[in-house]
Amino acid sequence: MGQRIRKNIYLCSWKKREQRRSSFFANIAERKGYQTISFDLPSHGERKNEDIECNIWNGIHDLECIWKYVQRNWDKTYLYACSIGAYFSLHAYKNRNIEKCLFLSPILDMDYLIHNMFSWFDVSENELKERQKIETPIETLSWKYYQYVKENPVQHWDIPTAIMYGSKDILQSIEIVRHFSMKFNCQLYISKESEHSFMSDSDRKIVTDWIEGSI
Repeated sequence: MGQRIRKNIYLCSWKKREQRRSSFFANIAERKGYQTISFDLPSHGERKNEDIECNIWNGIHDLECIWKYVQRNWDKTYLYACSIGAYFSLHAYKNRNIEKCLFLSPILDMDYLIHNMFSWFDVSENELKERQKIETPIETLSWKYYQYVKENPVQHWDIPTAIMYGSKDILQSIEIVRHFSMKFNCQLYISKESEHSFMSDSDRKIVTDWIEGSI
């Protein structure tokens, strides 16, 4: 684009099971005067055949590339991120000038999730250190990634943020989400019957109402 577009833009990061939500979100955002850029995380969606791991370094790299593009073409930037896309955003955009952020089922504490995976798949910290990488039915456990997580907890986030969390989410506890929301003054919305994926028939209205009220 040669000419700067002077409108608001929402960045949306997704995983493959969440792709269909991108057009759904964009339709709501458009009615409210926003344009939307949606992109797949590494190794997900249209990028699933790329030989690129979905890890913190590749995630940050991609988010920074998109940030540079957006800054050249739009005046104000907003963010909508789901699951691990939220975790990558917390690291990539913590010092960026973002007007507002919406997180759906965010991963806020990766250390908590990794320790749960240790338990779920009978993996010890010493075993991971020795083998460096261990495949699981969810994601690949990586010693290097685990060390990054322990050494880089989320300590700064001053972007106005609204969070939607399902109380049946097993990837993050309600205590973690409440603590994060209180620490960084986020608006927290809890759906009592929803799981991490927010994929049931009743979840669509819950998410729609939340988006409508938060944008």
